[in-house]
Amino acid sequence: MQPASLCVGCWSKLRFLDFPVCDVMGTPFAYDQGEGILSAEALADPPGWDRSRAAVLFDDHSKEIVHQLKYRDRAEAGLFMARLMARAGREFLQEADFVVPVPLHRGRLWRRRFNQAALLAQRIAGPDRVIYRPEFLVRSRATVQQVGLSAKERRRNVKGAFSVPFEAKAVLAGKCIVLVDDVRTTGSTLRACTAALREAGAARIHVLTFALVNDVHRFHIEA
Repeated sequence: MQPASLCVGCWSKLRFLDFPVCDVMGTPFAYDQGEGILSAEALADPPGWDRSRAAVLFDDHSKEIVHQLKYRDRAEAGLFMARLMARAGREFLQEADFVVPVPLHRGRLWRRRFNQAALLAQRIAGPDRVIYRPEFLVRSRATVQQVGLSAKERRRNVKGAFSVPFEAKAVLAGKCIVLVDDVRTTGSTLRACTAALREAGAARIHVLTFALVNDVHRFHIEA
């Protein structure tokens, strides 16, 4: 992999999430159903955030790119992912005040050595786009790995696991936040982060990820 690029063959295998998509969940529609139409998932179980986008669907090809960054320390994979995410979330970034990554607990951060969501968020924010503020959200308690858990178990696992430090609340109040992670599976972690940011006074929260897991792959990944 060259810096921030893929070969033509690999690029063609990625399934990009272009319009039309559900504005809230970012999930693709088979055809354009008109402005403001939401998916059944968004109506039945509102996630708490305002809008979300992902660059690609999660499959074997995008999974390999994620793992290049997450487990093999390939920084160029992160550059590539951030570039596609900035493209997918360009509307969000134009109105955002801050870019905030999903945090790791300090124990897991020590074992992994870096937070892939933080690296992506920092690249997306850039020097001239939006202010990068990783300290606005902390993982206040450790949680078990989400891999293999059902949707209900995932929500229970991360409920109350995130918080906004007291000193950040005054700055955060009334602002628009872009919340960044590498992959959205059930959305349980992002929902818990959104709840903490809402409680702290954030006015609008947009979720931006590299990949979005569909129902077929949802409980069979290590992301």
